[in-house]
Amino acid sequence: MNSIKTLLMAIILLLSVTFVNAQIKKGDTFPNIQFQNNKNKTIQLNSYKGKTVLVDFWASWCPNCRAASKDLVAFYDKYKGQNFEIVGISVDEDKTKWLKAIEKDKMKHPQLIDPKGFNAESVAAFGIKGLPSTYLFDSSGKLVAINPTEAQIIAQIKKKQI
Repeated sequence: MNSIKTLLMAIILLLSVTFVNAQIKKGDTFPNIQFQNNKNKTIQLNSYKGKTVLVDFWASWCPNCRAASKDLVAFYDKYKGQNFEIVGISVDEDKTKWLKAIEKDKMKHPQLIDPKGFNAESVAAFGIKGLPSTYLFDSSGKLVAINPTEAQIIAQIKKKQI
């Protein structure tokens, strides 16, 4: 019985170490993950390389996400012409609620969905522990900040683009 417990503990430890190592870290590049957008088109996340990109994980049922989306809409309107993109990634399991939230919140920036909720590949790849969660990538596609401040985002936008 003890050997079974020991074996199970070893497997759990190995899986947790593997999971932690799979999470994106500063200096890593865009994960190679495909999503559906709100126009039912398949989009590769790394296709946004070439711009400063803020990846915003959110869900329609998350009140803090919905409050933050108002600020993101205004921020996007101000900076979208400066080689900057915001990419929303929803972890909604209900596409209808996701689409209604996009419309209600007047989100104009690209919207993607990973409909497996917290069991989604992107949630594991980014190491999402709560919502909203944001990730700032430079124009070369490298992660430069996790949950950056507005000042950090603006500073990255103003850096010379490659």
